[in-house]
Amino acid sequence: MPTVAIERIALMEALGKNYTEEEFDELCFAYGIELDEVTSERLEAEKGGRSLTEDMSSEEIYKIDVPANRYDLLCIEGLVRSLRIFLGEYGETPSYSIVPPKHSMTVHANETKVIRPFIVCAILRGLELDEAKYQSLMDLQDQLHRNLCRNRTLVAIGTHDLDSVPNCCDDLHYRAVDPEDIRFVPLTEEEDGKEWQAKELLHYYETNVAAKHLKPYVPLIKDSPVYPLVSSGTNVLSLPPIINGRPSRITLGTKNMLIECTATDLTKAHVVLDTMCSMIGQYTSPRPYTVEQLTVNYVNDANDIENSYISPRMETRQQSAPVDFINSLIGIDITAQEMVALCDKLQLGPATIDDQQNLVVHVPPTRSDILHKVDIAEDIGIAFGYNNIVKKIPKTCAVGGEQPLNHLSDLLREEIARAGYTEVLTHGLCSRHENFDAIGKVDHGAASAVSLSNPANVEYEVVRTSLLTGLLKTLQHNKSASFANGFQIFEISDIVLPDDTFVTCHSIVGAKNLRRCCAVYAGPTSGFEIVHGLVDRICSLCEVAPNAHYVSKSNTYEDKFKISKNNWEYDIVPFTAEDDAQQQTYFPGRAAKVMFTKPGLDEPICLGTFGILHPNVLQAFDIHYPASALELDLDPLI
Repeated sequence: MPTVAIERIALMEALGKNYTEEEFDELCFAYGIELDEVTSERLEAEKGGRSLTEDMSSEEIYKIDVPANRYDLLCIEGLVRSLRIFLGEYGETPSYSIVPPKHSMTVHANETKVIRPFIVCAILRGLELDEAKYQSLMDLQDQLHRNLCRNRTLVAIGTHDLDSVPNCCDDLHYRAVDPEDIRFVPLTEEEDGKEWQAKELLHYYETNVAAKHLKPYVPLIKDSPVYPLVSSGTNVLSLPPIINGRPSRITLGTKNMLIECTATDLTKAHVVLDTMCSMIGQYTSPRPYTVEQLTVNYVNDANDIENSYISPRMETRQQSAPVDFINSLIGIDITAQEMVALCDKLQLGPATIDDQQNLVVHVPPTRSDILHKVDIAEDIGIAFGYNNIVKKIPKTCAVGGEQPLNHLSDLLREEIARAGYTEVLTHGLCSRHENFDAIGKVDHGAASAVSLSNPANVEYEVVRTSLLTGLLKTLQHNKSASFANGFQIFEISDIVLPDDTFVTCHSIVGAKNLRRCCAVYAGPTSGFEIVHGLVDRICSLCEVAPNAHYVSKSNTYEDKFKISKNNWEYDIVPFTAEDDAQQQTYFPGRAAKVMFTKPGLDEPICLGTFGILHPNVLQAFDIHYPASALELDLDPLI
């Protein structure tokens, strides 16, 4: 959940009432948010181990957790507006006045589509900014960048002073340019600062400590053959998603502001722009909440318009939900007219009831989180009051309990740990090389593993199909520890296999999870008998009896392996030459399969394998001691 930090004095002044900490905490709970912490600048410095300075304030700061999809609560303007409407202190939800487009933005489509294809724009005029309003604007941008914009990967916001660039709106262009041809004075420069070349500037942000706040965004465009550029005539307004130009910077004296959002996702760009306009729009004059639109024209290489749209949209849309559904979901019983009245508290009014007894609400541009009838029901529940919902005993009687597979897994974890093995938890993603070649298995392409379409790096190409890779990587990264007494590690977790026949909720998932147990023993005395004993122990604990010809005829041995109550049996079968050819995970002649049979199975199934790991596998993970391993499926044992 995002956390919004607001000075208590400013918050109470905006709310028009001096709440105590307890009263404000109760108000937050009633609205579905949470007062997480009360702190101050000096307290934060002390907790962070920083030295205190005279300019650090002792004023209380309220840190408020808001839902991740409530972008309208990420600044003091939206938070106070929502709380006061909830309390009934505003007569109605603010209405937004849209001024038709007087200007246009030209987008060179063939250039920008290779880097950041979309842009939306808006103009706010007659602003009256002071220090607090200016800081709130900057904080809102930062909050949106971190959350909805996914650290500027989806959307990057630029704000510009229209009056600082002559005739700014008459020649607005968005294009992608060779970085060698981009030179401008960035926002981070002081007055009359140095003009930077684009690649030189990005290298500076990547390596200089003073610009470390911009370093995370450099990789977004650094290796691209072209860089996106927003300009007006010869003036560079911004190099998205990195930095704005200094000439168009926002100051306390800014009266007319251009907001541009470049994006890889047009829908997200519209939501971000609508949020910015609806929050900062309350400071426009002579009429608040007045937004001037721009026309965005996409042109081809011949300057012919291929596509165009108007932004911002600032749309108020209708959404509906059945009255009976809302009552049933929340667990209340109120009339349709009572629901209509409650909608005004959550900015969903004016609401009506149609002929089918559906509650029809009007969703303002600030409430992009309302996507489904469940969202409407949630807001009705908030407006009704959590504490007003009467607790009831459910009409259906059900007893919760752990899934059998998870219960078995927990029991086995305890027993294997008692056998001297240390449990590890490894990553569910790995590289294709580690998942196949490194452990001696054949890669059959898409049919072998579930692949990520856009992995963050080579380490996260596929979802693991074996737990062995993670255990061997654990040993690889612990080479500094002593292997003299051997390492015994294990993991019980899920692997994922492609499965086009796996169907759930009437849609093909294309993959399935399987629970497995994997263990590795590496050390100077590692041998086949170590993991063999663990296989027998696991089967014994699961009441799987050894096959008759596998059991010794001595009474002592038979006492150890009681015949299964379920007539489940297992057999140890050596690897054949064909098995060795299909996978080179184990040393030839030192590997076996665990064959499992139970009533209802037409023929035995392979529960898993164990053996001494092949030297090539050990070399791939830079392990210098012999190692033996086992990997068993647990699903058949339920």
